[in-house]
Amino acid sequence: MKKLTQAEEQIMHALWALENGGFLKDIIENLPEPRTHHNTVATLLKILVEKQFVGIQNPNRNNFYIPLISKEDYTEQRIAGLTESFFAGSYSSVISFLVDKKQISIKELELLLKQLKNRSHE
Repeated sequence: MKKLTQAEEQIMHALWALENGGFLKDIIENLPEPRTHHNTVATLLKILVEKQFVGIQNPNRNNFYIPLISKEDYTEQRIAGLTESFFAGSYSSVISFLVDKKQISIKELELLLKQLKNRSHE
């Protein structure tokens, strides 16, 4: 999968928030303040179409943009890529790093472990 820039990811988050897609104005309305100029958003959407992250439907000649990848799938692939790049593919190394940097607490880890155990019994 091609990597997205921070600006492209921001557009994707706005599009995912619309659930079923949206027009340029809808996407701009879902961006955080200060909002990006509509010409810039249109350019980023064109790039996302070229990268095959976004599709276009043309009702009434207005482009209606739809995400071609779900937020969940994108997140999964990004996390896997980061894990491979920085932790040699070891998710336990990722967790250890987060604990060392105080990004996740032992209490949160215990809760995650409990959730995993419950899932394995289903």
